[in-house]
Amino acid sequence: MTDTHAHLDFLEPEELAEAAAHLPELRAVLTLGVDPGRWEKTLSLAQGNVYAAVGLHPTSAHLLSPEVEEALRHYARSERVRAIGETGLDYYWTPETRAAQLKALDFQAALAEALGLPLVLHVRSKDGKAEEDLAAWLLLHRPKRTVLHAFSGHPALEAAGLEVGAYFSFAGPLTYRKNAALREAAARLPEDRLLVETDTPFLPPEPFRGKRNRPHYVRFTLEKLAEARGLPFAEAEALTDRNARVCFGWP
Repeated sequence: MTDTHAHLDFLEPEELAEAAAHLPELRAVLTLGVDPGRWEKTLSLAQGNVYAAVGLHPTSAHLLSPEVEEALRHYARSERVRAIGETGLDYYWTPETRAAQLKALDFQAALAEALGLPLVLHVRSKDGKAEEDLAAWLLLHRPKRTVLHAFSGHPALEAAGLEVGAYFSFAGPLTYRKNAALREAAARLPEDRLLVETDTPFLPPEPFRGKRNRPHYVRFTLEKLAEARGLPFAEAEALTDRNARVCFGWP
């Protein structure tokens, strides 16, 4: 199993110890540092089968400056970094910073392109506007390798993602009983575009709703993906592990 999106730096020491004890169950974990104050710790956690991504989350886009750009370029060249992000658009928490979010997104997309790394995209809004804007951005800029993190099933984003060859990463909401439409999307998307993640410590799968997530809980999302596609668990595990290896370039 591979957890392609976690925030290990958000875990408390005892939670991190629990997560570490279960790392042998996982082929790889990608932990993401999402603002300048977290990049150093994120890289310190990227050992063994844990790899890192560094970026500026859209809710922190206002922090972008020449100094932050230079620091991100520096950290992005670290040996354990396998992606840039997460970046993207978030109108749920900070709609007033849309212009800053787009500027930060453009910078990180250019950095990912220059370094030959995948770009991890976050999107959230109350009315679907951020999803529509991100879909339009994808069709305009066409990044070579991108991941739609915690894919929600938005039709415009699905269509744009398919057109540009994005990866679709499914998190805990795939397991929620009300999300039949999301499972339908998981069933129809190309098998070589599928990833699974936890977004630790956020978005826990159904058995752990209301609690904090862990990387090894990715099993529950993978089980639901296998069920949606009518696959044996081992086959779904093999294809998502393979997709993650191709996308992020780890052994």
